Amino acid sequence: MPTALQLVHPDGSIHSYTPTHPPLAAPPRSPFATRIAYAAAHVVIDPLRTTQPLTHPVVDWDATLAYREYLWSLGFGVAEAMDTAQRGMGLDWPLALELIQRSTAAAKARGAIVASGAGTDHLPPNQTHSLESVTAAYLEQCEAIEAAGGRIILMASRALAATARHADDYASVYATVLSQVRHPVILHWLGPMFDPALEGYWGTPDLSVAMQNCLTIIRDHKEKIDGIKISLLDAEMEVSMRRQLPTGVRMYTGDDFNYDRLILDDGSGGEQNHSDALLGIFDAIAPAASLALTALDAGDIPRYHSLLAPTVPLSRHIFAAPTQFYKTGVVFLAWLNGFQSHFRMIRGAESARAIPHLCELFVLADRAGILRNPEMATQRMTSFLLTAGVA
Repeated sequence: MPTALQLVHPDGSIHSYTPTHPPLAAPPRSPFATRIAYAAAHVVIDPLRTTQPLTHPVVDWDATLAYREYLWSLGFGVAEAMDTAQRGMGLDWPLALELIQRSTAAAKARGAIVASGAGTDHLPPNQTHSLESVTAAYLEQCEAIEAAGGRIILMASRALAATARHADDYASVYATVLSQVRHPVILHWLGPMFDPALEGYWGTPDLSVAMQNCLTIIRDHKEKIDGIKISLLDAEMEVSMRRQLPTGVRMYTGDDFNYDRLILDDGSGGEQNHSDALLGIFDAIAPAASLALTALDAGDIPRYHSLLAPTVPLSRHIFAAPTQFYKTGVVFLAWLNGFQSHFRMIRGAESARAIPHLCELFVLADRAGILRNPEMATQRMTSFLLTAGVA
């Protein structure tokens, strides 16, 4: 049984806590029947071979791919090289492309699902770019992903947000890119709480107008769009948008605050009565999410609620403002759960969350049944806190 450990409150005071909740164990399974569920997966670096951690991370490919195998085994698709993998926060395009190539090959070998992020992040930052150069950058990454045999998630572009002056500029770029992809893509609308550089995406900071601008693009190119993932942390806006999507275009929730209710049928009837999922939190709560979606397949809504409800406080904590630093909590949980041997991240992002924040994460993960070996997690948490001066 786990022993008590000393944790830190936000005011710096120390309190004793003993993990008491039994861990959830999800059995291997095939993809879910009633929902498509992508887990956006994190990257594991090799801290022993990384000599310049702020600029030149070395990826631990074995551990990184092993985590994807774990997610696939629980029924998830993997959303590859997205912001959960620190794309745009230290994972550059050459490294992202190698990750995509390796992950796509591994998915094919086991018949699993993977879709990968195509963006414009190889364009030099802090420079002025034309719409033509942004379009060419998108096409370059799309072509590389399709050459690897992969499917595309068309990521929101910082360069486009900085270059475009109105909605027509977005429409022009997306029209050109979508006309040249081989297979339908998932569009990606990441709100400024995840990336402040994306403020005003789709041509306006007014989210209701931006939604209509985005819907116009979707309607004009619906045959090239599998769905759209939105991460705005606004459940009502997501429901409103999904009810306006063309037939056959899916809504993939990226709402890490409200995913539990957005995935459920809202009782409105028609095709657009629920969201599928493309979520960073599924990396962290994979056993609970797998069991909950299995219950949903079986029509067992009470069990679905009982499994996911305890994960929502954990997710809201991990994704608390500044939201872009949620990756720290995701990797911290992976380390506590023994999926990697260290708590080190690209560009030193392990330091992006405070000690009390990570202590509360530990408590919430225990309450949600996410600590798969509470004794090991307690030992690791204790060793971590020793380095922070908690005796």
